[in-house]
Amino acid sequence: MINRIRDIRKAKGVTLAELAEACNPPTTAQTIGRLETGMRNLSIKWMDRIGSALDVDPESLVRSDGAPQAQIVAELNGAGADALSTPREAVMPSDLAARGTNNPLMVLQVQESTGEFRPGDLIWMRQLDPQDAGEAINRDCLVPRPGGRFAFGRLIDRRGTLVGLLPPGAGQKQQVVDNPPWIAVSVMLVRPL
Repeated sequence: MINRIRDIRKAKGVTLAELAEACNPPTTAQTIGRLETGMRNLSIKWMDRIGSALDVDPESLVRSDGAPQAQIVAELNGAGADALSTPREAVMPSDLAARGTNNPLMVLQVQESTGEFRPGDLIWMRQLDPQDAGEAINRDCLVPRPGGRFAFGRLIDRRGTLVGLLPPGAGQKQQVVDNPPWIAVSVMLVRPL
């Protein structure tokens, strides 16, 4: 089995010291480093502690030797695609839940072209508590409405318990939802080519 702690930690932008402090109970950066490099056995107990600290499924911390993993091989910028000196492992979307939260990921599937979205698009979203809506301003969000319905669009306003969304389709009016139990903010778009 191959240990993926370092890849997931780096993909989330977490240092050894931050990960060690986030463990329950806290540990040392040296211990995390030894677990990452295989100098220390990665037990089920350690997988649970580190998985919880990184907010990932503990099983995602290891993979079999024979399972090929997607690699990030280049970065695209204004001048074109630049090769990375060392390719790095691409972390799967389910591993990218917000660090430090237990808020679930959910996916919105696009059936018809709407605004910038195309049929087949999968919009990965992270559920937020309504009081955290400030971090979702000017981002595409899904908000539950009464009667089992939803509103989707760019979060443009938050006043008290009211949430204002601008739907992605041309000519559509702003939708206002009063006191939603949660707001899901878009974190990634997966589009088949």
